[in-house]
Amino acid sequence: MALEDIRIVLVNTSHSGNIGSVARAMKTMGLSKLFLVDPACEVDSHASALAAGATDVLGAATTVNTLSEAIDGCALTIGTSARSRTLSWPMVDPRECAEKLVKESNTGPVALVFGRENSGLTNEELQLCNFHVCIPANPEYSSLNLAMAVQTLTYETRMAFLATQEVKVEEDDAVYPSAKQMALFYEHLESTLNETNFIVKQHPGMVMTKLKRLFNRARPEDQELNILRGILTSINKSTQK
Repeated sequence: MALEDIRIVLVNTSHSGNIGSVARAMKTMGLSKLFLVDPACEVDSHASALAAGATDVLGAATTVNTLSEAIDGCALTIGTSARSRTLSWPMVDPRECAEKLVKESNTGPVALVFGRENSGLTNEELQLCNFHVCIPANPEYSSLNLAMAVQTLTYETRMAFLATQEVKVEEDDAVYPSAKQMALFYEHLESTLNETNFIVKQHPGMVMTKLKRLFNRARPEDQELNILRGILTSINKSTQK
């Protein structure tokens, strides 16, 4: 699920150091599934050296002959490419790419595919992808090496993943008062406002209606409502002296 089901796929990589650097880039962002499609080099000591502390990712890499094998079972595949006018295909930016990968990885494996260092992915390979992603680098100097491209997109992927975790924590931790508790609060609020003459009994107007709308919109949590009730109680005590 999530990051565990996101595959980084390298096609026909020619330099072993790049494979090691990619493994390191992946591990720093919490990804571990590396697929090597028909690599044009051995995963040697140079790759291990550049992987640094990510030799576990490197050692667990899956080597296959074709891109079709690497993306087998993936419901979503996104290929990296330069924006092309000749090959019309749905494009996403890095942030959209990351959001799609994280969302769909909750239901099964997904893949992010990187091509050859000098020529990228072929048209046939790109057509195996659901979307293409292009990193909007400086048009006057857009030269990103393989590991840099992987680092950029895996960073966005991690940020998208962390955003989903923050939402879950907020949802799990928030405890909201019941309708009855809110009704009691409104009664307490109205009686206090009457007591302090904020609400004029002869001309009550729309004060309580507007305040209810305010608190419904704010949706105070249980502890926040307790604080509000405490404030009202302290006002009650001071007016009764």
